[in-house]
Amino acid sequence: MKMIDYPKSVVIEEQGLRDGLQRETKVVPTEKKLEIIEALIGAGVKRIQVASFVNPKIVPQMADAESLCAGLKKHDGIVYSMLVLNQKGMYRAANAGGRHVTASISASNTHSQRNAGMTLNEARRQLAEMVAVGKKKGLTVRGGIQCAFGCRYEGRIDPDTVMDMVKEQLDLGIDEVELADTTGMADPRAIQEICGPVRTLADDKPVYLHLHDTEGKGLANALAALQVGITHFDSAFGGMGGCPFVKGASGNIATEDLVFMLEQMGIETGIDASKIAAISRSLEDFFERRFSGKMHHMLNRDDIATIY
Repeated sequence: MKMIDYPKSVVIEEQGLRDGLQRETKVVPTEKKLEIIEALIGAGVKRIQVASFVNPKIVPQMADAESLCAGLKKHDGIVYSMLVLNQKGMYRAANAGGRHVTASISASNTHSQRNAGMTLNEARRQLAEMVAVGKKKGLTVRGGIQCAFGCRYEGRIDPDTVMDMVKEQLDLGIDEVELADTTGMADPRAIQEICGPVRTLADDKPVYLHLHDTEGKGLANALAALQVGITHFDSAFGGMGGCPFVKGASGNIATEDLVFMLEQMGIETGIDASKIAAISRSLEDFFERRFSGKMHHMLNRDDIATIY
């Protein structure tokens, strides 16, 4: 039996501050967010999505995006990223000092209208304008495709649509590609059928996979992606998150769960899962509820033997 050649290391972008918090009704103060960011850096996280520049009336948790960015400390080798959904958001991110943005649109027409107030065709046209603004401002732009593996409103998304959108974004000059399983409908076979060709199409540009664990397949999907050469992932501490405009949405794959699995497999992340777990537990106390992740209640327990 031929052994699979897994990568020696992967890159993980922590999205707990953005995706993880966006559905929460209890607003996290800016100072506490800044403390979490410093704790993440102390845990070895090199890439952190700190905010989204969206309508604060619709997503109150992101109302402090500008003030949060103003309070970020500079650290060598640390990338702070921001999410934008329209041209106005791109200008806001640039004016707030952002250097790395994700310009994200949905492959689902229904989700696009609910999430961004635009049809799919309108969103695709506006993305071109967003990328043009970002490049003019000297930003690194990641092109994002939401609902790349399915939509709760429309069902299966045609992989050809996803591939067309990826090619379109690459032609616009994006620096990175993101495929998002926004609704958590992906399965390992679908992951490989889409991620493999996208990785080939992207050539030397990084392809990030943004997974949600709605149906309990998050880590299985991450494993499937590793097998076709994906080495960049998004995750959120504690398994927090979920799109406010997707029925039945649940959180991302938990950062500490992903890191723990990868380290057990001998794949380096540079991240201390125990320190991420501590952040997750502290936020459970803040929100007074239990998160969906697994390892934050196992790491640091004396009665649990760990491998790595």
